[in-house]
Amino acid sequence: MRAGVLFSGGKDSSLAALLLDRFYDVRLVHAGFGVGDAADHAAATAEELGFPFERLTLETAVADEAVARMAEDGFPRNGIQTVHEAALEAVADGEFDAVADGTRRDDRVPTVSRAWAQSLEERHDIDYLSPLAGFGRGAVDRLAADTLEIEEGPARTLAKGDYEAELRELLREAEGASLVEAVFPERVQTRVTGRR
Repeated sequence: MRAGVLFSGGKDSSLAALLLDRFYDVRLVHAGFGVGDAADHAAATAEELGFPFERLTLETAVADEAVARMAEDGFPRNGIQTVHEAALEAVADGEFDAVADGTRRDDRVPTVSRAWAQSLEERHDIDYLSPLAGFGRGAVDRLAADTLEIEEGPARTLAKGDYEAELRELLREAEGASLVEAVFPERVQTRVTGRR
């Protein structure tokens, strides 16, 4: 069975892929808007991990909706959630038997409710998999430290293929740099550079 795993090149999506690899033919999928080099960073990590990789470009309307929500809200949660749901839908429309992500038990964003996951499965006749759903951040951090080579840095400068990188740039283009700094508070982020 083929599983399309939404992939950013971070530790969560990398661990999800590794956990599923025993049971599925895993393909890592970067879903984004073609902004900057986010997909290139995800592709480089996929190659280091030894998984096939593909790029999926989401509709511009999704980006527009996400940017508008973030600008109105003053925080990124609803915008990122919008993109994540669109990405899951787009991968579920593909040739996969299952779609997966790296969401954890204690994630604030993105999240997938049981009802939304069941709806996705029924509408697309696929399985939705969230292999890290039972793991908290501490457990994921320990598993990642034992399994993966990881680089850390400020989210605004760390080269990674997540939604945030592209949304930061799209928000900057639409609303200016000052709103980007207000919407995305500084935090440390990780990127996987290989296996241990």
